[in-house]
Amino acid sequence: MPLTTVKKGGVMAQFRRGPKDTGSPEVQIALLSERIAGLGQHFSAHSSDHSSRRGLVKLVNQRRKLLDYLKARQPQKYQDVVERLGLRR
Repeated sequence: MPLTTVKKGGVMAQFRRGPKDTGSPEVQIALLSERIAGLGQHFSAHSSDHSSRRGLVKLVNQRRKLLDYLKARQPQKYQDVVERLGLRR
C-alpha cells in the first residue's frame, strides 16, 4: 500500500536528522514500518492475497537489514528508533 504524501511527510518530519533529510536509515525504517502496518490491515480483509504477502515479507526483510545496519553503526540511534516505533527487537 502506498503512503499518501501527507502521511509520508509526517513520518519523515518525526524521524529525520535535518530539515532536508529523506534517506537516513531512521527515516527509511520508519517509512517501511508504516507500509508494513498498512499491509497488516490489508491482510485482515484479504487473507488470500498471497502476492501481496510476498511483498510484505520483502519489506520486513528490508527493514530488518536497515535495523541491523543501524545497530552496527550507531547503537544509540538504533535503540531510539526501536523504542519510538515500538518494535520488538
